[in-house]
Amino acid sequence: MKNPATATDRNPAAEAELPGDWREALAGFDRSLRARGLAEKTRRAYGVDAGELAAWAAGTGVSPGRVGHRVLRRYAAHLAAADREGGRALSRQTVARKLAAIRSFFGHLVERGTLEQNPADLVPSPWRPRGLPRALRADEVERLLDRIPARTPLEARDRALFELAYSCGLRCEEIVNLDLESVDFDAEELRVLGKGSKTRIVPIGEPAQVALERYLSRARPTLAGRGCEPALFVSKNGRRLSASDVRRRLRLWLRAASLAGGISPHVLRHSFATHLLEGGADLRSIQELLGHASLSTTQLYTRVESGRLRSQYARSHPRA
Repeated sequence: MKNPATATDRNPAAEAELPGDWREALAGFDRSLRARGLAEKTRRAYGVDAGELAAWAAGTGVSPGRVGHRVLRRYAAHLAAADREGGRALSRQTVARKLAAIRSFFGHLVERGTLEQNPADLVPSPWRPRGLPRALRADEVERLLDRIPARTPLEARDRALFELAYSCGLRCEEIVNLDLESVDFDAEELRVLGKGSKTRIVPIGEPAQVALERYLSRARPTLAGRGCEPALFVSKNGRRLSASDVRRRLRLWLRAASLAGGISPHVLRHSFATHLLEGGADLRSIQELLGHASLSTTQLYTRVESGRLRSQYARSHPRA
């Protein structure tokens, strides 16, 4: 696994300029996020968003324990004004994310007894249209995977990696965090460490198993050398791949397959879920396979399917 982040992620230089009560509140919030097992990227983003609120509130002379919903509404207006006045553009999605982090921050203060109730609960997030997740067609996925020839160690690694990503519906971070012991060939299963350090077991399809076995027997020993790296997928230097490595290699194979750009590893995850739904899988099963905490997140894929059906109806029905 990756090395744990250090306390420097909170930008102590900026925090040093804050009053002591805000510094203490932010430090306690960071500890609570670590204890909850939040993904490092999410924890950092929440810390930055809470720190920005702290700087703004401290500048107006408000302490953590005196922040009410009216103060937070002024802060929300401040975020919107930064966009209107030509500052750094803040999308509705960004503002909503910042308010979610602030809600979590004050939830921590309620748990600690600093506040009796969460003032952020009374501050609505800005309305934002929810776009449909992008997905490749099944033939496009097949074209992409078949374009990776697996002649060299790096090609064999990439073929196994992207076969597994699509076969199991993995997030990019989940791919790079896989270890050798994550694969159970006898049970034909993969143990995945997802968001919030939650583990789920996902079946591995036959093409992915074949690609994995080829990679582990022929390619990984060459890449890993005599090192003791536990990572399933390693670089040419024998180190664990990073998420940027995965994105870069995907771009390479997308060009080779003559597929449109702008496709991220997450699109393979969306394709996995969409194709399962099209094949008749129920939402509860897809939710478990994806590791979604809420069924409402998984239900977004029903909009993709209904959109596809409407398109087919429009093309096929004589009086559409």
